[in-house]
Amino acid sequence: MKRIVFIFVSAFILFYNPMIGYGNQNANQEEEYQVIPDDSIRLRILAHSNSEKDQQVKHEIRDQVNQEITKWVNELTNIETARDLIQSKLPEIETIVANVLKENDIHQTFDLEFGDVQFPSKLYGGQVYPAGTYEALLITIGDGKGDNWWCVLFPPLCFLDFSNGTTVASAEEDTTEMSNPDTQKVEVEFFVVDWFHSIVDWLKNLF
Repeated sequence: MKRIVFIFVSAFILFYNPMIGYGNQNANQEEEYQVIPDDSIRLRILAHSNSEKDQQVKHEIRDQVNQEITKWVNELTNIETARDLIQSKLPEIETIVANVLKENDIHQTFDLEFGDVQFPSKLYGGQVYPAGTYEALLITIGDGKGDNWWCVLFPPLCFLDFSNGTTVASAEEDTTEMSNPDTQKVEVEFFVVDWFHSIVDWLKNLF
């Protein structure tokens, strides 16, 4: 009996340590997610529709516009300067969008708007980005009825695709449990302990 218990205790230790490591790994991943600062400028692109072609064009416009704007604002540290620069470059951005549409043989109108833009709530990496009106460059292609894509132009955070997050119904939705790595670790610990006790009780009933 003692030998069997010893085997299960050893198995418990081997199983428990990786689970705690998993909790620490999640904590490290959470640290990689960045909170959008208050002084920021976003980029939002609305596709004409959700057809494969329209979404492809949206991504091409995203890549080229982001590439150019990142060059312009990469060394800037002041939002006023970034704002003035982006506004001065709007004709160049229009040219980029027009060229992408022409290269793809798409005869759609498009619209550029720089100012206050409405954004839906997003849940990305355990962090809620609330719905609201934010300063942004909005590019609307055609009817603008397709899925949107957005990132942060200034400071440059477009390497994070916030559009991959999950749309949430309300910005007030409680995500404390989800975003707290300590809570995740405690939940894992309780699960493992309960599992261990159930095994021990089962062994006792055999003898």
